[in-house]
Amino acid sequence: MKLKVVIVGGVAGGASAATRLRRLDEDAEIILFEKGEYISFANCGLPYYIGEVIKEKDQLVVQTPEAMRKRFNIDVRINSEVTRIFPDKKMVEVCNIKDKTIYTETYDKLILSPGAEPVRPPIPGINSDRVFTLRNIPDTYKIKDFVDSMSPKRAVVVGAGFIGLEVAENLHTRGIKVTVVELADHVIGPMDLDMAAIVHQHLKSKGVELYLKDGVKSLSSANTCVVTELNSGKSLKADMVILGVGVRPETRLAVEAGLKIGTTGGIWVDEYMRTSNPDIYAVGDAVEVTDYITGKPSLIPLAGPANKQGRIAANNICGFAEKYEGTQGSSIVKVFDITVAMTGSNEKVLNRSNIEYEKSFTHSGSHAGYYPGAIPMTIKLLFGKKDGKILGAQIVGYEGVDKRIDVIATAIRAGMTVYDLEKLELAYAPPYSSAKDPVNIAGYSAANILKGDCEIFHWHDVESVDRSKSVLLDVRDEIEFSLGTIEGSVNIPLNELRNRLDELPKDKEILIFCQAGLRGYIAYRILKQKGFHAKNLSGGYKTYQLAVQKQSNEDVYEYDKITKSGEIKTVDCNGGECKADAKIKVDACGLQCPGPMMKLSESIKAMNYGEVLHIKATDPGFQEDVKAWCEKTGNKLLGINFENSCYNAYIRKEKQEDKKKADVRKNDKTMVVFSDDLDRAIASFIIANGAASMGRNVTMFFTFWGLNILRKSDKVDVKKDLFGKMFGFMMPRGSKKLFLSKMNMGGIGSRLIRRIMKKKNIASLEELIQSAMANGVELVACNMSMEVMGIKKEELIDGVKIGGVATFISAAEDSDMSLFI
Repeated sequence: MKLKVVIVGGVAGGASAATRLRRLDEDAEIILFEKGEYISFANCGLPYYIGEVIKEKDQLVVQTPEAMRKRFNIDVRINSEVTRIFPDKKMVEVCNIKDKTIYTETYDKLILSPGAEPVRPPIPGINSDRVFTLRNIPDTYKIKDFVDSMSPKRAVVVGAGFIGLEVAENLHTRGIKVTVVELADHVIGPMDLDMAAIVHQHLKSKGVELYLKDGVKSLSSANTCVVTELNSGKSLKADMVILGVGVRPETRLAVEAGLKIGTTGGIWVDEYMRTSNPDIYAVGDAVEVTDYITGKPSLIPLAGPANKQGRIAANNICGFAEKYEGTQGSSIVKVFDITVAMTGSNEKVLNRSNIEYEKSFTHSGSHAGYYPGAIPMTIKLLFGKKDGKILGAQIVGYEGVDKRIDVIATAIRAGMTVYDLEKLELAYAPPYSSAKDPVNIAGYSAANILKGDCEIFHWHDVESVDRSKSVLLDVRDEIEFSLGTIEGSVNIPLNELRNRLDELPKDKEILIFCQAGLRGYIAYRILKQKGFHAKNLSGGYKTYQLAVQKQSNEDVYEYDKITKSGEIKTVDCNGGECKADAKIKVDACGLQCPGPMMKLSESIKAMNYGEVLHIKATDPGFQEDVKAWCEKTGNKLLGINFENSCYNAYIRKEKQEDKKKADVRKNDKTMVVFSDDLDRAIASFIIANGAASMGRNVTMFFTFWGLNILRKSDKVDVKKDLFGKMFGFMMPRGSKKLFLSKMNMGGIGSRLIRRIMKKKNIASLEELIQSAMANGVELVACNMSMEVMGIKKEELIDGVKIGGVATFISAAEDSDMSLFI
């Protein structure tokens, strides 16, 4: 008996099922109903037609009804909507959309592939003819026709998922100023905030206005524009609005037919893609799938899984038993110049599923650094805390992201661990990779964590660090440190660390960080073997800085300032249009931080005032670094843009007097405390506390006799040479043993003044010291003076930082007052 199969819906799942059925059964009767005009089209390519990256309409159509009939002998009926299912009769009701005729069709097996529909939230004004959604080819034509005919200057995209960001990019390509509004705290839902932060900063660099943690309250027409009112109260004027707030499974037919609906709202299917009715199968975006990592029900609307499900349903109908083993959510999206990819679970899903995990961040070059054009990519790896099993990965970069995410996606399917990633033998040649591929590096980093070779802390742990028990150690070079660091950090460059170990306390935890993590790991190994308790910041300062800075980008555009040509009247160097006449050119491509900044600094020194330098770099952090460097040095950043896979910055060397004008000092305060007289010590800490209470950053540098103020009152058993012991015996031990500079009278004067201060309710010196430290005053003991006077770090009160003259000079440069006491 000839098998008759009816398929409802084409595109990925339905069309794949139809063609697979024919390949397995030449005699089967196959009918495919599609309520639209197109049975198989490039859904993911729709935004690129709007942006005219894809030029021709025909390129969007993967398969036509005529071609399917000729090649596969499939009865394709377009403009035909299946309106009802009668499971007991094994029959469907069909409406011909063009002539409105209704008829029925029987089946032996039925496959449902209705897909998912765009969410249209019930907000006022949503039905305006200037408000669009994007799901199919007609939606695409409608948007593109509007852009072509109306020449909009500004658009609001609601929702920052894959489609929303792709639409935003393509509208931007058409010269439209784009505002993205997202209800969550970051774009691209399947990502974690720390990785989405890279995308946020890239969107900012492109001049995209970005509102996060804000939703749409209402839409209203005003003359020739749409006013989008946000929950925050902000109103945005735009010529058009694109809704991309997500999709929901099309389940009406299934519900009315009495089929089981899963807990997530999708059609329930078993591992063979059968619904609760054994003669009805369902595939694609409408079905509830099993999450491959957690084993729990989930909705993951992706084209790849839909195609596979269609094939598996066809196999099972034809008697070739095959199970669908779950969806792991491998996906990738282009966002302007960067590529964003992910596979497996993110932290939110793992936490919700109570799966114990650890994570690591690595920043590796897309290929060998010595070969031109290497650009760093960031890999976040999630893995089992006990067994190292790979649970998920997220990668953001410019080149080579696709093949790395595919390797890790394959590793997840194979049940591999981070130890396996270490061993993978991956193709290497300088233009394509490094001898240690970024995937290998991610494996090494994760394995080091699990094996205990490197204890780590994460960017979100910094805020809760107890500064009285821990020291933040920045092992980057001085120029990197000057461009920004974690507040309160000590800077000892890695190459100087072995010779400066005595500046670090062994009774405190040393929290190390560098730019990307590698130098921090080397520093960790040094300190660990020297008896220090240390941890390394995973992903380094780059990950921390991206995650903690402001993520949104509000108030970029004012509608009334947009001219007829579509340009914004007030554009800073982020606009990227400046290409000054630069006689000096520097190529820093392939170098990672601080390489580009070192090259820039060296080149500027050799230039004459007024000359312009054009520097090219591929390090993603270069854009922000060069701005900070120019601001700090007083040189003029004329413009910066991104083209041909690299940043291009134009910098003019300014004269010394111009630099001084640009070098505006902060209102910090610094003191050199040379004396150990009680009255001078009290005066020092009164001034310090007063400045701190006014919100000023205060640094007190204690040298020679002033060190006695910081000594502990109790004797500390430390090993000293003869001169150290002599100094220790003759000098006062701590603040309570200090004498007055005048009228001391053998110690009577100092006791008298303490009594008067107590009677008048004036804080004692010891209380002033504690208040200063509680208020953030930084106490620095001069390392050289300690050596001369035989004072050991263990003899000083807790919370004192050991430093040299560079520490004081660095603080003084940001100060508008320095005192010598």
